[in-house]
Amino acid sequence: MKSLWNDKEAKRSAQDPLALRVYTSRLLGKDAGLVMHGGGNTSVKTQVRDFFGVEQQVLYIKGSGWDLATIEAGGFAAVKIDTLLRMAAIKELTDADMVLQQRAAMINPNAPNPSVEAILHAIIPYAYVDHSHADAVVTITNTPDGRKRIRDVFGDRVLIVPYVMPGFILARKVYEMTLGADWSKYDGIVLLNHGLFTFADSPQESYENHIRLVTKAEQYIQHVTKRFIFGVRKSNIGVIARSVFQRRSNLLLELSRLRQTVSRVQGGAVVALLKEDKQSMAFSQLPGIKKLAARGTLTPDHVIRTKPKPVVISKNIEADINEYAKAYKKYFDRHSSTVIARSAATKQSLKCLDLAPRWAVWPGHGVVAFGRSLGEAQIISDITDHTMQAIQRAEAMGGWKPVGEKDLFDVEYWELEQAKLAKNPKPLSLQGKIALVTGAASGIGKACVESLLARGAHVVGLDISYSVKRPNGGDVTSSVIASAAKQSFNCLNIHCDVTKESDIKNAVESTVRRFGGLDIIVSNAGNFPSSMDLESMDPAAWDKSMQLNLTSHQRLMKIAIPYLSHGIDPTIIIIASKNVPAPGPGAGAYSVAKAGLTQLGRVAALELGSKGIRVNMVHPNQVFDTAIWTREVLEKRAKHYGLTVEAYKANNILHTEITSNDVAGLVCAMAGPAFNKTTGAQIPIDGGNERVI
Repeated sequence: MKSLWNDKEAKRSAQDPLALRVYTSRLLGKDAGLVMHGGGNTSVKTQVRDFFGVEQQVLYIKGSGWDLATIEAGGFAAVKIDTLLRMAAIKELTDADMVLQQRAAMINPNAPNPSVEAILHAIIPYAYVDHSHADAVVTITNTPDGRKRIRDVFGDRVLIVPYVMPGFILARKVYEMTLGADWSKYDGIVLLNHGLFTFADSPQESYENHIRLVTKAEQYIQHVTKRFIFGVRKSNIGVIARSVFQRRSNLLLELSRLRQTVSRVQGGAVVALLKEDKQSMAFSQLPGIKKLAARGTLTPDHVIRTKPKPVVISKNIEADINEYAKAYKKYFDRHSSTVIARSAATKQSLKCLDLAPRWAVWPGHGVVAFGRSLGEAQIISDITDHTMQAIQRAEAMGGWKPVGEKDLFDVEYWELEQAKLAKNPKPLSLQGKIALVTGAASGIGKACVESLLARGAHVVGLDISYSVKRPNGGDVTSSVIASAAKQSFNCLNIHCDVTKESDIKNAVESTVRRFGGLDIIVSNAGNFPSSMDLESMDPAAWDKSMQLNLTSHQRLMKIAIPYLSHGIDPTIIIIASKNVPAPGPGAGAYSVAKAGLTQLGRVAALELGSKGIRVNMVHPNQVFDTAIWTREVLEKRAKHYGLTVEAYKANNILHTEITSNDVAGLVCAMAGPAFNKTTGAQIPIDGGNERVI
């Protein structure tokens, strides 16, 4: 590990202790081997003037909810040091009371809650304090003789603190161990199974001490485990690497079934992120992986994200998840009456979390991370990457031995974490659902993509207009791709010609591989051919309309149905047309195709009901913000009826204009719980059409 300190950048903040604190905090936050996703904390002691102009000695410490990698000055809370030191001298204090008193001692009540380690930072008699959960340091401590190994690595230059509960208990432990201590003898503090503290009156010295100590730990691990890669002897790594390419043909179907089972146990749709890299593959095939993975987390704070252990998948996915759920409930029952720092009343009100795993080890296939969003799954994935590496390195050093189950429970059901549960926002109506939208680059399709995303769904948009790689490496990009439909974290855009079955197959499989399954299909792709009566109908125009407006939808259903069968309240929503109940002259190729599409939907509703798949149709009319309604076409049609353009747009019973967003809103409602007992329905969205009514 190398120092990222830059004199030129640091000088910009040289006169401001808090600005320097922000600078070095970000340096720590840049390395995932030190902190991940809100982990770690930093502080600086300085003086500020309060509202009345009185000088106050304060501790600026990272606020709750902030990430060191991106923290700003506003992410630090200024707390009066004398209050923190007085709390340290108290023998017993609940963490809830500690948080309350810390907030009462803040200079700015609008600042975020101070870190629960604020008292510990105050105890350390140096201006700058850096705390991380450095992988290398924690990995060494998570071995049977971890304390001895730490002493071998650092000698007497670090204070070794046995594992205790974070928060006040940890602060009090360090307070007792350092009463009357000569702090100049120490370069840092190693908290067994937890992390590393360094400190100095200079931000550069504290930061670079941190890097130096972690580097020592890394070098020690590298020396001890040099015969191993991914925890496996180098002589065996080729066998495991080759197994990456040995896949059962139904892997994606099994992944979607795994996601469905986990979603059911968790009580809401999840994303299942499949990890097939070499490390994940090697880890999944370690001897005795079920017992090894069950021993615990890299650091106790990770349990809040990952639960105490993953599920290890065998041939029976449902049985494995059900067994995990039963075991988790027993784990809760075993420890729920003994949570640290809880009164009898609060113990009785302890709420059991859902019983579902947060990650799975899938021997022969890799690792799967689960989350109510792709972002949450990615965080869990990042944590598991570091956990797998730590486990395998620890095994090479004599064995993986993190903190025990009771200690993990105390963190997972910490009173501060339980208090957060009541504050969690209500999930969005389609949270965690996975949707596929055809014809997604403009008009109704684009609006459906936006609306589904806004309601918490993860969306794959298919359109022939999206960019595609030419064989010679060049790009083809259509100018009609709307900004809202561009690639985003929860939205994947795929170039797809829906008249080609191979394109559809690739798109559906890409959807499942990215998000873990498929719940919603918005079958929207189509076009409106030029007006042509039946007598003069061009056979090619007829065939093209049938192929795009009808046959392509059947091909999509055929390929998607096996995955929808493992979906969460799965549904197919077909964008048909008013022309089905009320066709018009000159639109035979379109009207007949849409009528056939509606009949296809009715048959699908009959066939798929036993699989729990709902199929419904939407009949829009005159959606004027789509590509076919140019200003020229609007003026021509309005003139034909003797109306202004504005009057023509509202030429329906309700005298209202229909937009793509209106259709998308109806589609999202039909995909949600309001329609979960409706199938085979045909719903107009046309403002009321006399011919239809």
